[in-house]
Amino acid sequence: MIKFKNVSKMYPPNIVGLEEINLHISAGEFVSIVGQSGTGKSTLAKMLFAEERPTRGTIEIGGWDITNIRSKDVPVLRRQIGVVFQDFKLLQKKTVYENVAFALQVAGVMPRRIREIVPAVLNIVNLDKMHERFPTQLSGGEQQRVAIARSLVHQPKVLIADEPTGNLDTLNSREIVDLLQRINEFGTTVLLVTHDREIVNRIKKRVITLEGGTIVSDVEQGRYKL
Repeated sequence: MIKFKNVSKMYPPNIVGLEEINLHISAGEFVSIVGQSGTGKSTLAKMLFAEERPTRGTIEIGGWDITNIRSKDVPVLRRQIGVVFQDFKLLQKKTVYENVAFALQVAGVMPRRIREIVPAVLNIVNLDKMHERFPTQLSGGEQQRVAIARSLVHQPKVLIADEPTGNLDTLNSREIVDLLQRINEFGTTVLLVTHDREIVNRIKKRVITLEGGTIVSDVEQGRYKL
């Protein structure tokens, strides 16, 4: 499903983002990418949706070599990869329904199909009764669930969650991770980028640890020990 082959990323003047990353993630896996700040976790994640490009090496997703993906093909790639960020990135003047629908509208999806998809994904994240609320009327956990619903509208093969619990308390963090695990059970490959030791150890799935831009540990049903 996801393959990194000898991937390195350098930033000017001589800053190492990632160095010689070799990684294979199978379809349907739940993988936690962990490490201290500045170890390359987010850089790795950004390469998967072409926000960053490797300096060397190749990246494949589902057999598609995206290493030098053309700009016109990036939207196609991003419809196959759902992304959730720490800061939600919701449109404050749009309702829950409108925030989720907007991701479909910009992709040219027909209104009738939007009316089918949006209630379905809001039901998955248990926000179907809050569709008329605005982001300011929601808790942090609820806002993150809206962001997750938005990431699911194109039925992505891969969901990347980059520090999705960074702005949440312990209870809301657990609810978000439980939701990510439920999405994974539907067959979606999930990559959780985090530095939260408690969450990773609670999941008890594969853990890849980065340090200094390199993979120092890759353990099935692992624990985050840093």
